[in-house]
Amino acid sequence: MKLLALPAFSDNYIWLLHDKGRAVVVDPGQAQPVLDALEREHLQLEAILITHHHADHVGGVQSLREQTAAKVYGPERETMPEPLARLHAGDGVQALGLEFRVIDVPGHTAGHIAYFCAAPAGLDPILFCGDTLFSGGCGRLFEGTPEQMLASLDALAALPPATQVCCAHEYTLSNLKFARAVEPGNADLTRYIAHCEDLRSRNVPTLPSHISLELQINPFLRTRVPAVIAAAERIDPSARGPSGHLAALRQWKNQF
Repeated sequence: MKLLALPAFSDNYIWLLHDKGRAVVVDPGQAQPVLDALEREHLQLEAILITHHHADHVGGVQSLREQTAAKVYGPERETMPEPLARLHAGDGVQALGLEFRVIDVPGHTAGHIAYFCAAPAGLDPILFCGDTLFSGGCGRLFEGTPEQMLASLDALAALPPATQVCCAHEYTLSNLKFARAVEPGNADLTRYIAHCEDLRSRNVPTLPSHISLELQINPFLRTRVPAVIAAAERIDPSARGPSGHLAALRQWKNQF
């Protein structure tokens, strides 16, 4: 089983998981990077998994469906390129001999979902989380509320610590610059920044991350940590409780 991050647009990643000539792709905003990878690796595309409706995640779906006959799966409550199988929390997608469990993660969009695979052969567990959780950050609240995003992030944070976090953008260094402003004394964060700066200097993706790491360095998963609470309340003295602190952090990040 192999996991590939296919660059698309300026900073997107389309995730490709493949084994024994068959492949699954996640959030193909463009078709060509996927088609090139399928040809290069001699793969047949079996399934397309979509996390949410934004164009940079669905733009290549129609072309891929037409050229590969892959089955498309996506969120139940969002406008999607038809036809597709619609999914909500607790559903499972069977592909590559694996099960991808669906988790509802509203916040970035109203119907955003994520896919979790507990036991891919030879790999750590995998989470395809779209634009909900980033390394060092989280998605903007375009359609959801801070309460929804907090619940979504809590659900992802509860996954096994070894879970690979496969998010859809190379936002890591920007997110970590903000995280350092929130927690300048976080030694784990300082080490991770140096690691990611080295990766990017060599044009290597910073992803996937891991849940265990994000719990150490991501302020949006650390809204119950005293240093993060204090930082949020400095920005918004009225902020109270984890969702209020998340809202304050997200607004700060929007303007950072």
